[in-house]
Amino acid sequence: MIAQPSPPIPPLDPRARQLLRTLIERYIRDGEPVGSQTLARLSGLDVSPATIRNILADLEDSGLLSSPHASAGRVPTAQGYRVFVDSLLQVKSLGERELARLRAELTAGTPGTQALLGNTSELLSAMTHFVGVVSAPQRGQFAFRQIDFVPLGGRRVLAIVVFADGEVQNRVIEPQRVFEPAELERVANYLNAHCSGRPLAQIRAMLLDELRQARDEMEQLLSQSVELAAQALEPPDEDMVVAGQTRLMGLQDLSDLERLRELFEAFARKREILQLLERTQRAPGVRIFIGEETGLVPLEGISVVAAPYAAGGQVLGVLGVIGPTRMAYDKVIPVVQATADLLGSALQVPGEDPESLP
Repeated sequence: MIAQPSPPIPPLDPRARQLLRTLIERYIRDGEPVGSQTLARLSGLDVSPATIRNILADLEDSGLLSSPHASAGRVPTAQGYRVFVDSLLQVKSLGERELARLRAELTAGTPGTQALLGNTSELLSAMTHFVGVVSAPQRGQFAFRQIDFVPLGGRRVLAIVVFADGEVQNRVIEPQRVFEPAELERVANYLNAHCSGRPLAQIRAMLLDELRQARDEMEQLLSQSVELAAQALEPPDEDMVVAGQTRLMGLQDLSDLERLRELFEAFARKREILQLLERTQRAPGVRIFIGEETGLVPLEGISVVAAPYAAGGQVLGVLGVIGPTRMAYDKVIPVVQATADLLGSALQVPGEDPESLP
């Protein structure tokens, strides 16, 4: 179910910008509607409460604020948060102490890419108190180190693939005919000798090219290699690691049980959130989706702060934080950016390993 886009936001004069900034900062801190008298005291503007009320009324007419009750002050809308994030927010980079903590905890524990992704999502959740998400790198971008085939009976074969980053994937494949153990060993030896160190995306094209040029006995080996490699080295669907979903249950902004149920179902399906994260891969830096900007109805009251992570100049995936629109963006944004930079640095660069190429 897709949310509808927001109308364009009109330009604001300096006084309106200052009041909007002050109101949103106060609302993010306290979670309570902000009135004109509070703004008169905090905004630093030399204007009367009546003038402030007039400006707030204009901001409400523009769709940037709303009034939960007639005399209870105002709260920002999703459009109000968008203006705040785009032009009013001041963001500072993480300090050295926080960076050192991130770097140490990111690589602590079990080695391997999957463990690193799990650490990353847990850290994002722990540091922001919201949900941490990380899309897994596509395996087609990684070089493989070694492959083995184990016959399972009938046509079924277990393919054991070890990647250059230490990850191991087991996949049961079913070729068109029964392969003898000696044939499987011969194909594995050929793939390990000629394809190790190459990314999966290149291997099938290389084998087909060699098959076109092969003759006699070599043609049979290459044909067998193409058939087995096509299934064994097919990249799996991209996945996502999520941590901290239960943190959302204690937030006053997400007290509607029906909305929480829809949100948890979206986490379980993963597909829609993965598609949203993929939109962040197109440009470097942090990208923020507020409410209906996500395009997903379950996330209409939610903000997503996301950034791509890369290694060797190649984008591998996206990580981010999912929480209520009333979040401390000035604190979440630098955490997301720093974590993306550190995760990219911690991952082994995918692609070819020149020393292992024939």
